[in-house]
Amino acid sequence: MGWGSKIKRLASIAQQKGYAVDSIDYSDILDPDLRVERLLGVLGKTDEAFVLVGSSMGGYVSLVAAEQVSAQGVFLLAPALYIKGYQQQNYHPRGYVEVVHGWSDDVIPVDNSIRFANAVDCSLHLISGDHRLNSSIDVVESLFSQFLVSVDPH
Repeated sequence: MGWGSKIKRLASIAQQKGYAVDSIDYSDILDPDLRVERLLGVLGKTDEAFVLVGSSMGGYVSLVAAEQVSAQGVFLLAPALYIKGYQQQNYHPRGYVEVVHGWSDDVIPVDNSIRFANAVDCSLHLISGDHRLNSSIDVVESLFSQFLVSVDPH
């Protein structure tokens, strides 16, 4: 689990740019804040530079974790931000953040990403597509590739 079609496509781009890729399996954890704890546990074991990529609840998890670690960057796809019941409602990311959100998302309101990007002054890409962004995966891939160039320390 954890290797959906979207992450497989983005992982391929990251690998082509020399990144090692891992997708954490959270299938046994429904609580987003417990997922943050799992991610922090994994990241605490690495000495390598890394970026975080998250979609929907995974976007929340990546962003909240990024406040406690030194990620080179955070790439968020339709992140589940400002969701009732999620522990964290204010976000203070460290480092470079980009958000991609589909205009037709009926799961996470696009206004949530607009609010976040405005609050933290990060890049926001509003594109055609629904919550899964599968209809615009080529655009997502292009934006992700550009993101990796932006955060590359070399």
